[in-house]
Amino acid sequence: MQIAYREVEGRSPRYWALLGIIGLIALLGLGAAYYMEHHGHIVTGMTNQIVWGMPHVFAVFLIVAASGALNAASIATVFGKSAYKPLARLSGLVAVALLAGGLMVLMLDLGRPDRVIVAATYYNFKSVFAWNVFLYTGFFTFVALYLWTMMDNSVAAYGKYAGFAAFIWRLILTTGTGSIFGFLVAREAYSSALLAPMFIIFSFSYGMAVYLLILIAAYAWTGRPLGDAILHRLGRLLGWFVAAALYFVVVFHMTNLYFTKYHGVERFILVEGGIYTQMFWIGQVLLGSVVPMLILFNGKLRASRGLLVTACLLVVLGGLAQMYVTIIGGQAYPLDIFPGWEERSSFFDGVVHPYHPSLPEFLLGLGGVAVALAIVTIGVKVLRFLPESLADADVGPHAAG
Repeated sequence: MQIAYREVEGRSPRYWALLGIIGLIALLGLGAAYYMEHHGHIVTGMTNQIVWGMPHVFAVFLIVAASGALNAASIATVFGKSAYKPLARLSGLVAVALLAGGLMVLMLDLGRPDRVIVAATYYNFKSVFAWNVFLYTGFFTFVALYLWTMMDNSVAAYGKYAGFAAFIWRLILTTGTGSIFGFLVAREAYSSALLAPMFIIFSFSYGMAVYLLILIAAYAWTGRPLGDAILHRLGRLLGWFVAAALYFVVVFHMTNLYFTKYHGVERFILVEGGIYTQMFWIGQVLLGSVVPMLILFNGKLRASRGLLVTACLLVVLGGLAQMYVTIIGGQAYPLDIFPGWEERSSFFDGVVHPYHPSLPEFLLGLGGVAVALAIVTIGVKVLRFLPESLADADVGPHAAG
């Protein structure tokens, strides 16, 4: 395959309108962060019981999706599938952009973002959070080097090594993100070694869905040819990722149901949790998993680009629902401070903690999404990330495999 890459001209009113809308949303996110920092978290739905709110839902989703967005590049290099090689550059760009957007939300939600320098210079190596500082910077470094080998012929010979390094590091990164929750033994909804591999397969699903949406949108807006064969392959692969993610969710909850001490939290999430139960069954399972699989595993339905986009959007919404249930639902369930005993005090012991997300929290989360989209939108204009054509005839017969 001889694939020619070319920048997006970015001179049309539509391009500048898109960039303007993205910039406006990013500014609203920054304004929301300033509002919360100036008035304190009292203006949010967060409390001293639920300290991770809606911004963390967006931030963790973006960070997890960043690892999965590198799917196409990893499959091309690590597994030697030539059909994915033309998709690799955009894959790396989207991965870096999503991680940058997620970390922006995470930093601005700290309450004192100016103190991020403390986290970057003083480390408690018993803390998973300290590990993640290295994991995030390492991901940026390895993906940047990987992109360099793809875009500069003088270092192209090192592309396979860079691809392998980026692939291993993305697995380590997502393991670290899942371990943030898995190592929190005080929270019954979290404490599980299964969360690390489960977050890895979540990343494959969410990242592929986001990547497909950006790929389809980029070629539709620029008028460049995008063949059905490559979309057919990516859509089918996304279906398997969604199925694997649902499998891990079933195993996770079945494992907890096996142990008596987790019956309470499982009953809360699966049956009696109100909004958390609804988001789990309707958002995560039905709309985020079952419906997309019905579309993605049916060749005729998957052939419709409108339905393919719908499936990707549902996977993204299901992912946000999953993060909401995991992060906020896990905090809402009361702590079992003295197992086997009943305690009473004025400090909400045994009480399900309420949480109502505020508008600034939503705006901050959307601001992170906007930052990621801005990086991609500007990136494809200034550098050659997009092939001129991904038509079936141009990407070769391997794409239809």
